Amino acid sequence: MKLALALTSTLFGSALFAFQLQQTELGLPELHTIKTATLSPAYSCRPPEEFQGGYQNTALFLSTYSATRKSPDLLFNGACGAKDYFQGATAGDDMSLIADLGEVPIEEVSASKAFNFKRVHSFDLYSKFAEVALVEARHTYVVLISKQDVRGLFVFYVKSYVPNRKVDLQFAVKEYQLLNLRGQSDGFDWASRNRAPCDQK
Repeated sequence: MKLALALTSTLFGSALFAFQLQQTELGLPELHTIKTATLSPAYSCRPPEEFQGGYQNTALFLSTYSATRKSPDLLFNGACGAKDYFQGATAGDDMSLIADLGEVPIEEVSASKAFNFKRVHSFDLYSKFAEVALVEARHTYVVLISKQDVRGLFVFYVKSYVPNRKVDLQFAVKEYQLLNLRGQSDGFDWASRNRAPCDQK
């Protein structure tokens, strides 16, 4: 009996160590902790030679995994002289969405309040998610991450903003998961329309 307990304890300890090592290698974010970041300049307002360097400081990567794959979780974007905006989906079949919660304290945004900050059943109060959101100083935003291999939710607050040049952010991750894709329907395409059953013959 003691041997069985010792073996179980050893196996559990080994599994826990392997899990912690994996977490460290993937650089997964700590949840519910406010951190800071500066994104600069707006991605589309850079000299041509800077585009060869990738996203550089224009994007926020929440994990080592997303940075390694060059798949940002948030992008500060906007053409020179145009309005700047935030976006979560940047490539491929990313379907991340963003909502502007307005001037609310980031400290008070829980996962449930991200979808309806006042927690009142009124259609006007539910968060309105879209592909992009305009940059507004002192506004708090929530991003619903939906990628092929990542699912998550994080909030951020625009502490200061210089148009086209930079945004200073506070952010907190509420959920972050790496997914093990078991299957996927073939044929995804952003422009494909829907066919009636008779058209499929």
